[in-house]
Amino acid sequence: MFNIKKCSIAALLITGSAFLASAQVKTKPYSWSNLPKAALPAFKKDTFNIIKYGAKPDGITLNTESINKTIDACSAKGGGVVLIPQGLWLTGPIKLKSNVNLHVSRAALVQFTADKSQYKLIEGNWEGHAAYRNESPISGTNLTNIAITGEGIIDGNGEIWRLIAKDRLTEQEWNRKVASGGVVSENGKTWYPSAAYYKAARTPKAGYIEPGSTPEAAMEFKDYYRPNMLVLANCKKVLLQGATFQNSAAWCLHTLMCEDLTFDGVRVRNPWNAANGDGVDVESCKNVLINNSTFDCGDDGICIKSGRDEEGRKRGKPTENMVVKNSIVYRAHGGFVIGSEMSGGARNLFVTDCTFIGTDIGLRFKTTRGRGGVVENIHIKNIAMRDIVTSAILFDMYYTGKSPTDEEMANDTNVPPVTEATPVFKDFWVSNVSCNGADRALMIRGLPEMAIKNINLENVSIKANKGIDIIEGKDITLKNFYVEAKASAPLINVINSNNVKFSNLRYGAGTEQVFGINGKKTSNIEVTASDLSKAKQKVAFKNGADQKAFIAK
Repeated sequence: MFNIKKCSIAALLITGSAFLASAQVKTKPYSWSNLPKAALPAFKKDTFNIIKYGAKPDGITLNTESINKTIDACSAKGGGVVLIPQGLWLTGPIKLKSNVNLHVSRAALVQFTADKSQYKLIEGNWEGHAAYRNESPISGTNLTNIAITGEGIIDGNGEIWRLIAKDRLTEQEWNRKVASGGVVSENGKTWYPSAAYYKAARTPKAGYIEPGSTPEAAMEFKDYYRPNMLVLANCKKVLLQGATFQNSAAWCLHTLMCEDLTFDGVRVRNPWNAANGDGVDVESCKNVLINNSTFDCGDDGICIKSGRDEEGRKRGKPTENMVVKNSIVYRAHGGFVIGSEMSGGARNLFVTDCTFIGTDIGLRFKTTRGRGGVVENIHIKNIAMRDIVTSAILFDMYYTGKSPTDEEMANDTNVPPVTEATPVFKDFWVSNVSCNGADRALMIRGLPEMAIKNINLENVSIKANKGIDIIEGKDITLKNFYVEAKASAPLINVINSNNVKFSNLRYGAGTEQVFGINGKKTSNIEVTASDLSKAKQKVAFKNGADQKAFIAK
């Protein structure tokens, strides 16, 4: 007999599946009017004071056990606030637990110990590779609902861990460093914390976790494995708010494969000469907000990563759905940075209302052959920059590799095949950017086998020593772009690129030559609504470039 109920249920299931599929297709993509959001943690009001668990603020007592006991007790009772009150608190590694808000009072200084034996050797991650590390001063793995709040200071005692070059110190500082112990390199140019560190620095892949490697063997170089200050791995609903994190041994704030992650009013202070002294490294995370935060670092300021080479591609977790706003980066290698370990990709990133002062590079997007990964759908606006040491805006696929000369790039016939290890940069929208002082205004440098694609720059004003280089670019648009450069011709150098459009291009007085068109592959360079007559020469062609490639309307 025909069963009406069964038929109706089946029909409903089919209709429901179709509806869900339709809903998925129609989901509104992220845009400035529909930004990604990060869910915040929530905590019970119960407060656990570390003093009640035996901690002493004398700067002498090692409070590791007391602080961790307090965190354990708080988590075991359903969570709440662990209070670190006023005082100087000496401690070893702190382990966070779910449902705990570690609150560091404004008058509190948490000082991590210089006794390296307190940091266990663990299996961790370094620059996208599985590697042995010393235990981080603060860590948490597989946690939910966690926070570090308050306006206190957390100091990683990084100077005991880091190597440093002589030319990065004053003579007095260098003499004091050498007198403290450690080892000076044979050429007398670098100080290392120990002989083991010096040996490890000259050993390829020291500490990498590979087939046949063991913790016992890795112990030989334990001093070499500088810990990142804070490492949170695979955690959900994370809040870092108000605190100052400073003087890390390596990266300061490293979040790995986390979800719903908020940095609000965080301050990072690392010495300008701190090796690998990154501010924040957001790696393979989803739903992230960085807001009202300040970074002054020895390496990249706000950095986006997603694993390195084959390991990163195998992990396959992009950093995605992220907003960065109302933040400042002072001295750093880059203000806002993607890469170079971006093998899992990055997408749906939104950066707005940020200021970069004195960074080596302002907006920095870096990768190289072998990384793979796709970086796409990146939106940036309202950026103010001053005194940028090299490029104000940089897209570079030759990171760590040998940079070819203009002539080599224009005449390069050696084009490697595109594979899963070929990186991709595409679909960037950058607008309302002002920079007073840089060495170069803009560089876009793709690979012969993989052009950098669909880069859109609008309402940009830059004063620099040198102008613009566009190399192996495709579908590049510069609209309402002002560039003032001190260097001689050409102001804009285009090599082996196609479909590059300039609209309302403006340039400083005294510009000798506006365009240099290079390479046989260059085509469809179009200039509209722009007055090129103010320069002594509009355009020159080199290295086989066809004059038909340049169109001025």
